[in-house]
Amino acid sequence: MIERDGCLAGGTPRNSSNLDAAVALFHSLSDAARLAILRRLADGEARVADLIGELGLAQSTVSAHVACLRNCGLVTGRPEGRQVFYSLTRPELLDLLASAETLLTATGNAVALCPNYETRSRTGETADAEKTRR
Repeated sequence: MIERDGCLAGGTPRNSSNLDAAVALFHSLSDAARLAILRRLADGEARVADLIGELGLAQSTVSAHVACLRNCGLVTGRPEGRQVFYSLTRPELLDLLASAETLLTATGNAVALCPNYETRSRTGETADAEKTRR
């Protein structure tokens, strides 16, 4: 990669290895379905079947997102017979989500209107896709 002004091409800081874990954490929280699953699990453990019914998501979607959250260490499974009951692994996650809610309340629509992180629901594509077209 080509360095430019202390960054790797693409704007990645040289000392990004220090940020990798934080990037992975926030990436794991960057999907609406995963956030919905985490919010539901904040109320107590649930099976994939429970999440499907309560969140109105497809089984494959829920299973994939639960697997992602498990791989990130945010969710754990407790087998009971043929069922697995999922729960949050760390209570600090609730604090992080509460802090995010507080920040969103304080900033209003500023985050939602950020041109670098447009939501698909608003534009039909991401800002990255727009930049690629240019």
